[in-house]
Amino acid sequence: MFGARPLPRTLEAALRDRTAEKAEVRASALRDLVAHAGEAHEQVVRALQRALREDEAADVRAVAATALADLRAGEALPELLFAVEDAAPYVRQMAIAALGEIGDSRATERLRRALGDERAEVRFQAVMAFPRVSADPKGALDALLRATTDVDPFVCHIALRMTEEVCEGGSPDERVLARARAILGDSGKSAEVQVAAAILLARTGDARAVAVLTKVVQGEIRTRDAEDEATAIELCGELGIEAAQRGLEKRAFGGVLGIGKHPLFCHARVALARMGHPRACREIMRELGDRNRDVRTLAVAAAGRARLAAVRDRILAMRGDPARADPTAVDEALALIPASPSPPPRAPAEGSPRA
Repeated sequence: MFGARPLPRTLEAALRDRTAEKAEVRASALRDLVAHAGEAHEQVVRALQRALREDEAADVRAVAATALADLRAGEALPELLFAVEDAAPYVRQMAIAALGEIGDSRATERLRRALGDERAEVRFQAVMAFPRVSADPKGALDALLRATTDVDPFVCHIALRMTEEVCEGGSPDERVLARARAILGDSGKSAEVQVAAAILLARTGDARAVAVLTKVVQGEIRTRDAEDEATAIELCGELGIEAAQRGLEKRAFGGVLGIGKHPLFCHARVALARMGHPRACREIMRELGDRNRDVRTLAVAAAGRARLAAVRDRILAMRGDPARADPTAVDEALALIPASPSPPPRAPAEGSPRA
């Protein structure tokens, strides 16, 4: 029989166990400390700072860095900056990730050096963190573009995806698009890098990018990044790529009674609905009336992403009633589905009274 899962420690117990003899006990105590930050923030952060500075076990130091990230503990900046130079690569990674979460520009130069770390996994974390601490968007983009030439495909991939974050709210920089085109023309690049480049370029109408997205949907190109695969699927719907329709149908409607369905079938159905596919639209509309609130909420989100104007009024009727669907999902869907324009006022018939 399985034993009961131990209850989280009290604050006093977590503080006591952070100095326990066994490293795994100390690490567990630090994780439990995070839950008590609301009642004793300074005390918790001080304990985590001390563990990051002094604990002899790299795993414990890494847990301390992660906990400081969870708390957005800007006061721990000195310890985190020091930990970027830790002898253990995993601790360096977690310290860099924490600096990215905190977003303090004083970490910029230390993270700039980390971009050139000899360990690819450290460079990977630095690529994600650097744009979030840099106060210079152009400098951040320059660093990301250099990282797209990294010999490690995972570093190159995350650099491409991070350019979207830097360019958020506007079109990608022409230098980014030029680099993505160069990557698509390089058959030696990994599938993950090729797909990331295609995602950046697809909205520009680049024929090679559209072809890559279509092959992802059809299963001819396989990426290990599920988020990129989902993005490629929904982009096919957004762009109305007819060549991808059969692949989308296979993903959306394969399997019987939900058995054997593709893991991303919901994304494929949204893509088809965005293209006006009758069956996909019907299924989403039917699920808006499902007896299960979770199913209705998922259908609301799908309708929003598919821009199903025909169901806007039904979703609007759910606003203010959490029992019908999650309020956040309702608001987000309504923001995505444009309201139908009001018809122009009719001129009064000749001879009819005017107001």
